[in-house]
Amino acid sequence: MLPDHIKLAAIPYPAIDPIALRLGPLQIHWYGLAYVAGILLGWLYARWLLKKDRLWPANQPPMAVARLDDFVTWSVIGIVVGGRLGYMLFYAPGAFLANPLTIFKIWDGGMSFHGGLIGMIVVMIIFSRRHGIRVWSLLDLIATVAPIGLFFGRIANFINAELWGRPSDVPWAMVFPGAGDLPRHPSQLYEAGLEGIVILIVLFVITRFFGALKRPGLTGSIFICLYALSRIFVEFFREPDPQLGYLFGGWLTMGMVLSLPMLAVGLWGIWYSGRMARRSPAP
Repeated sequence: MLPDHIKLAAIPYPAIDPIALRLGPLQIHWYGLAYVAGILLGWLYARWLLKKDRLWPANQPPMAVARLDDFVTWSVIGIVVGGRLGYMLFYAPGAFLANPLTIFKIWDGGMSFHGGLIGMIVVMIIFSRRHGIRVWSLLDLIATVAPIGLFFGRIANFINAELWGRPSDVPWAMVFPGAGDLPRHPSQLYEAGLEGIVILIVLFVITRFFGALKRPGLTGSIFICLYALSRIFVEFFREPDPQLGYLFGGWLTMGMVLSLPMLAVGLWGIWYSGRMARRSPAP
């Protein structure tokens, strides 16, 4: 229990209506707008990258801009289906087994990044094989723009006053509605900064100035590593999901457990991209 003077010093949570716009019976939520903004801006950034021939192996982008437009629909399916299925399996398996139809209740909330990532990888593999695209370069392209969607998604979590942090006495702690009277870390903003802004800048620098996209698989693998490290770090400040709590009787959370193999896969991908680069003849 925190002292009363710390509770009084907490920053008031800026209560924002989760519904951005009401048009009669139609309600447009900030969460939905976050998805639209992330996909739209990511699509525009990806189009810009595809037009920069010199960034890609042998100065050849992995696909035409028009093909990217086709992939947008595939990406939406991968994100939504994978994210929802991942949440039900990783975070609410009991509810899913009791009533599998709850997977369709997206309006009740519950999306998993790790599930969305798996969904995206599946659709990328299928799309690449159907259209003769280098799957590693497609992974690099999508990974480069993915932090934009992560940023808007975490901001939407903050607006919805969900996924709040653990109790804290830091000067910027906030009292979130529905989380009791204790000030807490605004962990959604930590994630928006790390998973969104920081990773976006890092990937921009390595692709724009260090030629990372010329080595297929490198950029995507670095993204996976950076996300895993960012998520593990923020999990120390984020309140565990109430239905799961801490795992194995200790301090581990589900977010950490899912991110550890993700980190291992990212490190393997960095090694493998180097191996592929050594085997490929110089252009």
